[in-house]
Order: sequence, then structure tokens, then C-alpha cells
Amino acid sequence: MSIRSKQLFLFFAFLLVLMLVAPALQAQGCSQCKMIPQSDLQNGGSVAGGINKGILYMMALPYIILFLLFRKQIIGFYRQLRARK
Repeated sequence: MSIRSKQLFLFFAFLLVLMLVAPALQAQGCSQCKMIPQSDLQNGGSVAGGINKGILYMMALPYIILFLLFRKQIIGFYRQLRARK
């Protein structure tokens, strides 16, 4: 098995494990995190908007950090793809 095929196998194995575990992780979280924004929205508040912005911030930050750490490899990969076409 070449290195490339091993990487693809590990990637798809990781995706398979992630898909199998995702339904179990979906039910995680406290009921307060869901109840407070719902009741606040019913009363005309804006807590839910702040929570949504916080979630987006926490979701985007790791991708930004990874891009900054691996930008040379990412840019080199895109240059190789463009050269192949």
C-alpha cells in the first residue's frame, strides 16, 4: 500500500467513525442551553442571537488557526492542483 492510499484509507476510516459516533453526541448538552434562548425569544429578548454568534466564533476559530499554521502547505497544494489542469 502506498502512502497516498494509506492516507485515503485513514481519512475515510475517520469519517466512518465520526458518522457512527455523531448520533450519540447529538443528544449531548444541557437542557438549560436550549431552554433559556427559547424562552428569551418568546419574551422578545436577544440572548439567542448572542449565543449563535458565540457558536459561530467558536466554530470558525480552529479553522483560522489551522490555516495560519499550515498555509504554506495549503497554498502549495492549490498550486499543484492548478498546475495539473
